[in-house]
Amino acid sequence: MGLFSKDIKSMDDLFVHTLQDIYYAENQITSALPDMIEKAQDPELKAGFQKHLEQTWNHISRLEKVFELHGIEVEGVDCPAIDGILEETDEISDEIEDATVLDAALIAAAQAVEHYEITRYGTLVAWAKELGRPDCAELLQQNLAEEKSTDEKLTKIAESGVNQRAA
Repeated sequence: MGLFSKDIKSMDDLFVHTLQDIYYAENQITSALPDMIEKAQDPELKAGFQKHLEQTWNHISRLEKVFELHGIEVEGVDCPAIDGILEETDEISDEIEDATVLDAALIAAAQAVEHYEITRYGTLVAWAKELGRPDCAELLQQNLAEEKSTDEKLTKIAESGVNQRAA
């Protein structure tokens, strides 16, 4: 089922598709974060990525609970958006030799990921409420809150010295 395909006939279908999209994205992120942790030089950034990896496993667990509550099979659908963001992260990080510049680039890439997740979770929370699923909305809201918090922490790390050192 592709986005805006004829398989999506209702708001519920759209909700499920988007849930599958973010499930795939979260799983891709768990594969990408260990490499980002390894490449990061700033200790605070490295620790932040490690914490986010742990949170991402919790996000996946909550998503699996949403699938269960909604009575559907746990599965992901390809998400070209997250694949593109992560591919770009690999390409850019492979081109940067200066470790301080690399840290700034990794923060920017991580924030692109966070912003994608924030849009997906925000939408899913709204749709879950509209579909009369406050149980699902509550779990999705927890993920959304953590994504926003991670984005704010990344901004603080960037502004507290990483960007200055890179410049």
